[in-house]
Amino acid sequence: MQVIKRDGRVVDFNKERIVKAVTLAMAQTPGGVDIDLANRVANDVEKQLENKGQTSVYEIQDLVENKLMGSSRKEVAKSYITYRYNRDVARKSKTKEVFLDIIGAKANDITRENANMNADTPAGMMMKFASETTKPFVDDFLLSQDVRQAVKDGYIHIHDKDYYPTKSLTCLQHPLDKILENGFRAGHGASRPAKRIETASIIGCISMETVQNEMHGGQAIPAFDFYLAPYVKKTFVEEIKKEEELLGKDLSNLYDYQPKDYIKRDLKELKGEERDIQAAINNTVNRVHQSMEAFIHNMNTIHSRGGNQVVFSSINYGTDTSPEGRCIIREMLQSTYEGVGNGETAIFPIQIWKKKRGVNYLPEDPNYDLYKFACKVTAKRFFPNFINLDATFNQNEKWNKDDPHRYYYECATMGCRTRVFEDRHGEKTSVGRGNLSFSTINLPGLAIESALEAQEKTGLKFELGRGSDEKMTEKYKKTVKKIFMDKLEEYANITAKQLYERYRFQCTAIAKQFPLLMAGMWIDSEKLGPNDSVEPVLKHGTLGIGFIGLAECLTALIGKNHAESDEAQKLGLEIVGKLKELVGDYSEKYDLNYSVLATPAEGLSGRFTKIDRRKYGTILGVTDREYYTNSNHVPVWIKCTAEQKAKIEAPYHDLTRGGHIFYIELDGDATKNPETIEAVVDLMDKYNMGYGSVNHTRSRCMNCGFENSDANLHKCPKCGSEEIDTIQRITGYLVGTTSRWNSAKLAELNDRVTHNTGIKGA
Repeated sequence: MQVIKRDGRVVDFNKERIVKAVTLAMAQTPGGVDIDLANRVANDVEKQLENKGQTSVYEIQDLVENKLMGSSRKEVAKSYITYRYNRDVARKSKTKEVFLDIIGAKANDITRENANMNADTPAGMMMKFASETTKPFVDDFLLSQDVRQAVKDGYIHIHDKDYYPTKSLTCLQHPLDKILENGFRAGHGASRPAKRIETASIIGCISMETVQNEMHGGQAIPAFDFYLAPYVKKTFVEEIKKEEELLGKDLSNLYDYQPKDYIKRDLKELKGEERDIQAAINNTVNRVHQSMEAFIHNMNTIHSRGGNQVVFSSINYGTDTSPEGRCIIREMLQSTYEGVGNGETAIFPIQIWKKKRGVNYLPEDPNYDLYKFACKVTAKRFFPNFINLDATFNQNEKWNKDDPHRYYYECATMGCRTRVFEDRHGEKTSVGRGNLSFSTINLPGLAIESALEAQEKTGLKFELGRGSDEKMTEKYKKTVKKIFMDKLEEYANITAKQLYERYRFQCTAIAKQFPLLMAGMWIDSEKLGPNDSVEPVLKHGTLGIGFIGLAECLTALIGKNHAESDEAQKLGLEIVGKLKELVGDYSEKYDLNYSVLATPAEGLSGRFTKIDRRKYGTILGVTDREYYTNSNHVPVWIKCTAEQKAKIEAPYHDLTRGGHIFYIELDGDATKNPETIEAVVDLMDKYNMGYGSVNHTRSRCMNCGFENSDANLHKCPKCGSEEIDTIQRITGYLVGTTSRWNSAKLAELNDRVTHNTGIKGA
């Protein structure tokens, strides 16, 4: 006979556990322990259940209570009930403590797991209550035994585990043209196709807001400029028609007029048709600008997910060279530069400039002027970030500069770093696709365990951590590498299996559970009926195997990280290269798009560290900080130039095609040196990096709007106010206040050093 335990595990029946529980209850009564009665109760329960193949622990406990109530020792039954209740309370005590922290709006790593979510509001509290009760359910009932154990032991981490039972997917690159051209239905309302720029802008917002409620990750638009450009021309024609009505003359000959660019000019010196055209252009630019302002404003104020979080939104742009596309780009940049509200830096959308030679990177390129403007905007507002379409792995052989739909073959990214491009079941594109789910491997934990085993095997004893390389023999290094690589493969196999099991669970959903996502937004989903399984279309998504703490892993293995020695860098590339090789095997085995992700650890940044410190103590350069370094990054405390950092991190970008990011920290006021932003993009171009961003500091007085680059600004020098807002980047996105950061990310922020770009004054 087998027993189903509270956590879902199945174990063999053991009547000695009944005897133990009954005698413990007896010990709390005046009559004391009666071992014979305890054995009789256990035997009776066993006999009553002997024909059942499987039973639950709750059924056993009910039978024990009934047997005791029917005995001469009824007081033992009452004691047993109390014992049982106290055990249940003890099991729930951790949940109770978590809930009390949520209720009390306490700032800790549970309530500050996601800095983009305000867990102190009623809606935020409800989300956290749901999250913290759902995760144990997933552990107990949706994970296989080896996966559950690997998670419990801190070898792997399942991201967005609280959303696991919903079957939702992670993220999407929206094919916005579909709903702009055809309209859509969301909830009880329907939208007609867009006819003007204002409508196109708001539909873009609604698209991301609606789909956000059907998914657990971010939403992006892969070709914002291309998608909205047609509505600039429609708006221009509308303005010409207004001129007709105002002036009372026929201007129908201008409906097909093609402006060379949409630049505002003074009308004073213009006459006749030239004046009519320019007036329409001026009014069109004004409307485009207002639409871009509205888009940014909506993305920072429209809440989703139960009303506690704005949409985690991104837009990619920069390669549309048409006059209309350039107008969209220019006015989006101008609106971003001006700021929202009273001149505040907008947190969303994360804006991503698609850098491409022949389009916008070189002085002779048609959008070079807009690229220069983009760098100026980044110097003040952090965005746009930059994706390098010239990187070898971001190119598509079908891309043609004369193709009006070339954006379909351009790689786009999520602001945090998630990338989808290659597809074993279709064309190489980012459009209409996204990540299905991802999980992360604890590299430092595996490295520490491997190092201790290597010491046992070689008989070489020394303290692990920084500087231990001087005590290592070649035999030891060879041994520890072999042990680690075997463990890496073991847990990568478990992670791949877990992702596949989650994928199979997601495939049990039907299309109508995701009413907008599966109505043509996800690639091929328009072929599904409302009650059809989503399985045929999910194959286009990606499954990400992430990793954290390469720097600490290398320090545990050979005493130095990849920023400190060429040997460590070589080993680091072998480790991540091994992961890439393995995901290739998994892609073949499961016939799905597995990829390696350079994990953007936020809530996870301190979790693995705490687990490993409890297991192994404090190890210099490994567990001595509150956090593990994100993915393959150079540790934030390493002092180096921007170019040195680029040389080290660049080779990992080709290996991590599930997503990656290169960033540098600037010192001083970036607005005075926009050339330093260009220098960072030049490094991306020079070293074949895929995606990058620039971190700096903008502190702003909430009363008078005064701004500067002082991270320690506590009092406004202009008006004396102490209401200061300081913008910082946490992983790939911005956060307006560090009060929502967890302790690990705060510790990382305090350790960050700046990187000199070689530009004077930067």
